[in-house]
Amino acid sequence: MPCESSGGIHVRTHGSSGPIVIVLHGGPGAAGSAEPLAGGLADCFRVLEPWQRRSGDTPLTVARHISHLHAVVRELGGGVKPAVVGESWGAMLALAYAAAHPENTGPLVLVGCGTFDPGSRARFRATIDERMDKSLREKLTQLESAIPDPGERLREQYALIRPLYVYSAVDAEPEALSSFDLRAHTETWDDMVRLQDEGVYPAAFSAIRSPVLMLHGTYDPHPGRMIRASLEPFIPRLEYRELSRCGHSPWAERYARDDFFTIMRSWLARHIDRGGAPERKCGT
Repeated sequence: MPCESSGGIHVRTHGSSGPIVIVLHGGPGAAGSAEPLAGGLADCFRVLEPWQRRSGDTPLTVARHISHLHAVVRELGGGVKPAVVGESWGAMLALAYAAAHPENTGPLVLVGCGTFDPGSRARFRATIDERMDKSLREKLTQLESAIPDPGERLREQYALIRPLYVYSAVDAEPEALSSFDLRAHTETWDDMVRLQDEGVYPAAFSAIRSPVLMLHGTYDPHPGRMIRASLEPFIPRLEYRELSRCGHSPWAERYARDDFFTIMRSWLARHIDRGGAPERKCGT
């Protein structure tokens, strides 16, 4: 898994040949969460997995993340319009990037996309609340006094509520939160919500020229059909596919994993800019 650098951004590569696919991790701030997703595409494509900028002296904004991603596309994208696959927050960033740079963006795949309106966010929170039992609520309450450090407390909260996002896990997910950047998460998400409140998103997505595929698990607490409804007025080339018996991370789901990768590989192969790269038979 070679690593490259683009303007100080850490980029891991998966696969050595084929059309370029950029895979964006979730969070915000959960660098590494997209590793198994990127690895699952490496037999068909050359996959770039950039780790989004960590917090520092300058506050992180959606615009800064777009700028950093654009540097990756310019320097490592091979002069083509790369496909962009985003998971969770990464799906939201993929849309924001495609709206800002439609001329540089190939097909988009949104996996477990996050919310773009208050109604969807309220439904998400209600679903999580409905899935909690008394024991879990007590454990979460105890964390406030047991773990004073906010970053460490958030990691423990994530570990406790993670099962509420999963239908039937096929294997453990990578320890992305071991290096979770709480400040990056807070700064970035606050800016995204501000932009939504000001009406920037999802209206800006009307600039997107690329075909867009939305893949969503039926058990994902993020309400897929509501999120699709909020995007459809602005993205006419939006395709929506639901995966049954599947939670927020389809690549880690026992009953959906194979269908998920089959659908995504086939769709990308039909829409991607090959830039002269020969078509590869997956698995070879």
